[in-house]
Amino acid sequence: MTVHTGRHFLQIPGPTNVPDRVLRAMDMPTLDHRGPEFAELGFAVLAAMQRVFRTRQPVIIYPSSGTGAWEAAMVNTLSPGDKVLMCETGQFAVLWRGIAEKFKLDVDFIPGDWRHGADLAEVERRLVADKQHKIKAVCVVHNETSTGCVTPPLEARKLLDRVKHPALLMVDTISGLGSLVYEHDAWGIDVSVAGSQKGLMLPPGLGFNAVSEKALAVARANQGMRSYWDWQEVIAFNKAGTFPYTPACNLLMGLREAVKMLEEEGLENVFARHKRHSAATRAAIKAWGLETQCVDPNAHSPALTGTRLPDGHDADNFRKIVLEKFDMSLGTGLNKVKGKVFRIGHIGHFNDLMLMGTLAGVEMGLDLAKVPHRGGGVLAAMEVLKGHDAAQAPEAAVA
Repeated sequence: MTVHTGRHFLQIPGPTNVPDRVLRAMDMPTLDHRGPEFAELGFAVLAAMQRVFRTRQPVIIYPSSGTGAWEAAMVNTLSPGDKVLMCETGQFAVLWRGIAEKFKLDVDFIPGDWRHGADLAEVERRLVADKQHKIKAVCVVHNETSTGCVTPPLEARKLLDRVKHPALLMVDTISGLGSLVYEHDAWGIDVSVAGSQKGLMLPPGLGFNAVSEKALAVARANQGMRSYWDWQEVIAFNKAGTFPYTPACNLLMGLREAVKMLEEEGLENVFARHKRHSAATRAAIKAWGLETQCVDPNAHSPALTGTRLPDGHDADNFRKIVLEKFDMSLGTGLNKVKGKVFRIGHIGHFNDLMLMGTLAGVEMGLDLAKVPHRGGGVLAAMEVLKGHDAAQAPEAAVA
């Protein structure tokens, strides 16, 4: 076994690096979750998440992964037989579809090539054709973590309004929240889905739904079965700063500190930092002569970059070499891109020197794995970070 010194480089796109401040905030005795001290914490994190989602509407916090938040979005608003329109942008869109099918929803799934965001023109065509308004929800993944492609939720809202379709707009922003610009209210999102382990810089274990007045009204009228995920019950308990189940007390302590860190940096600065790191990473990939998984220059994710290896070279073997030699974890390719793609996470608690170390590890790994490439990727990224090529770097979609 190789013995490594220094910290492990965790450069997957989630779970992300947890700041020491957050770890220390979580390292506290267990609270009485029905006592006044917890209520103070409860009110603080609920208000904090409204600020992060940019909403005045309720934000429901579950002790769950993002998968639980996906399920909650559906069981509160939809019933078996309801039709939903979803888009194949990558593995997480596929998984969300799987939940919908398990709940016996009628899923109209628009195919995609995993190299672009959602086909919004096709979404609009199908909504126009839906004269009887059988489609009850349009579900899109904001930042597709398996590919590094962004779908702009605001454009989805604009097309729903343009064709005057009453469907709910549901957005998975699990790896978008806290790393990309996100406006739940201003963009007219009905249900936002997020998780703790990405841009919020926490361990896995918290799921979130931000919900509009329209979504709440639909949920109140929905007679479908639910208990743990019931928005109404959670919101009722939240009025006293508590929850209807035993909450993840120490994760909530960490959440309060994580949002404090984001707001100390300033959310706009957080978003700009992610975009800089994305541009620098793409500059390195271009210099190496490799391809990004995302081929739309307007859809590159600020949070992660999927990188394709040439045919005949196994991305998982490359990742194995990097892990063994440099103690660095890179994201694997999922499903259709397994073995073809590795993912570089530049999300969450991250800075310029961490990115340079990451890209140096990748460049050395390409040599060791005998992947055909040119040198100079690290230098190209450095030029972007120094500002020399920032004007030429493509901007990622932010809306």
